[in-house]
Amino acid sequence: MPNVLQGDAERIMAIAEREALRIGKGLSIAVVDSGGFIVSIRRFDGARPMTPLIALSKAYTSAVMQRPSGMLKPWSNADPVFFSQVATMGNFPIVATGGGMTLKVAGDFVGGIGVSGGTPGEDQLVAEQVIAELGYETDFSEWAGAAAPDSDTHGRGR
Repeated sequence: MPNVLQGDAERIMAIAEREALRIGKGLSIAVVDSGGFIVSIRRFDGARPMTPLIALSKAYTSAVMQRPSGMLKPWSNADPVFFSQVATMGNFPIVATGGGMTLKVAGDFVGGIGVSGGTPGEDQLVAEQVIAELGYETDFSEWAGAAAPDSDTHGRGR
């Protein structure tokens, strides 16, 4: 399976740093490969100490769940107990918030990026800017767990 490479991560970091300076925020950016393993992580000037770990969780989520981290919010809302258990199963926490984007090329999932340090909207916009500039795909199916329970099973259909 193809993976995001160090050169890709450098291009991602350059765009993210430019955007952090443009919006005047101290951000942290993480890039992981398709398995959620760290390729690069940076804490830019002014970023709060916790932001690298949050960015890493967003990147990890987007890579291993194969969809942007914000797409998991309906699932976490619909089934919070189950989601909270799944969220602790990997190497890093699974998070259901904006700022994490999946890196997808020619239908292959190659990694994920995570942005932390701005408002949720700012984190998301920076991540989306990276994806747009580098031409990563943005089509992802809805998370199956977000669907309303089938009326015939009354929520027992797991």
